[in-house]
Amino acid sequence: MTDTDVIIVGGGLNGPVLALALAQAGQRVTVIDALAEPLRADPEFDGRAYALALTSQRLLDALGLWEHLQDQAQPMLEIKVTDGHAGQGPSPFFLHFDHAEIEEGPMGFMVEDRHLRRALLRAMAAEDRITAHGGQPVTAQQADPGRVRVTLADGAQITGRLLVGCDGRSSGTAARAGIRRSGWDYGQTALVCAISHERPHDGTAHQFFMPPGPLAILPLTGNRSSIVWSETRAAAQAINALAESDYLEVLRPRFGDFLGEIALAGTRFTYPLGLSLAQSFVAERLALVGDAAHGIHPLAGQGLNAGLRDVAALAETLADAARRGEDIGAGPVLARYQQWRRFDTATLALATDAFNRLFSNDNPLLRLGRDIGMGLVNAAPALRRGFIREAAGLTGDLPRLMQGKPL
Repeated sequence: MTDTDVIIVGGGLNGPVLALALAQAGQRVTVIDALAEPLRADPEFDGRAYALALTSQRLLDALGLWEHLQDQAQPMLEIKVTDGHAGQGPSPFFLHFDHAEIEEGPMGFMVEDRHLRRALLRAMAAEDRITAHGGQPVTAQQADPGRVRVTLADGAQITGRLLVGCDGRSSGTAARAGIRRSGWDYGQTALVCAISHERPHDGTAHQFFMPPGPLAILPLTGNRSSIVWSETRAAAQAINALAESDYLEVLRPRFGDFLGEIALAGTRFTYPLGLSLAQSFVAERLALVGDAAHGIHPLAGQGLNAGLRDVAALAETLADAARRGEDIGAGPVLARYQQWRRFDTATLALATDAFNRLFSNDNPLLRLGRDIGMGLVNAAPALRRGFIREAAGLTGDLPRLMQGKPL
């Protein structure tokens, strides 16, 4: 006997989405998060937002979440990619992706963190098969024959058939299972904030590559945009320490004046950038999801989308196993999940790594090559359409939930 079917460690985004998917498939789920729920449910805007690919939106819709998010979501209708130097304007070679070139709709949607978290917390509270534990971190875990057991900081123990780590790049779940990580530091730090501006963005996302690192300008509802701005570690530390007016003075030549006057809207954040891949996505009665399995560079905005694809693949694998009468925590079942997701995520991680190295430099030969390459892709409709479908998450072996189908 076990207390629950699946124990999920991590109540941020991937963990609750997985819990809802599994609960709708008939599993009993327990979600454990070190933070208390009131902290995760804070309604104030803190500047954080996510670029959800079209397939991630389909997943949320299939779980009944999108109806509570669509009014706060900003469709991404176009993406413009340019290369250049701060204050000198972009190169004449560029990439321009328009959602009208595919039949499925917008390439994705920008959703603020506060709206997504609150929708997930409300949905979990309304689901009888989900039990949530907040404010109590996991201190120990043990895989036994037929079950797995975790111990919380207050001494309470919970048993289940499967343990899932959704607890980020520094995953304690992975570390306690002896799973090692590979990767490296980029020597870059991302500065993250939200900006209000005079002119409408028309649903267009911009990616401006500069030698220190890329600047992403991502459209939010109203005349606001989310900024993810990569600089060298030392420069980022100095910029983030500036007063608000001085911070904006550094940002303006990089941002440009195409949206008119700009001002900060929300809190400023920084986080170091690096590549981090778990050497295995599974262990005995354990699976890893999202950043606990793979942490990639944010330049393509695919971190959360890759995690949600893990969620959809694991939920489908477990639901199918349960229908066949298999033990959902058994090794052969978890091996199917790893086979489905590990190659895809490793390929994405290495592709973003190569793209960052190609563009985050001022080598004149590399700059000429990448500018010509962007110009050639932009002039080829078939290639351009392929990149649009990739950005929308429409390529590869899509789980059923990401096709908008039930489990």
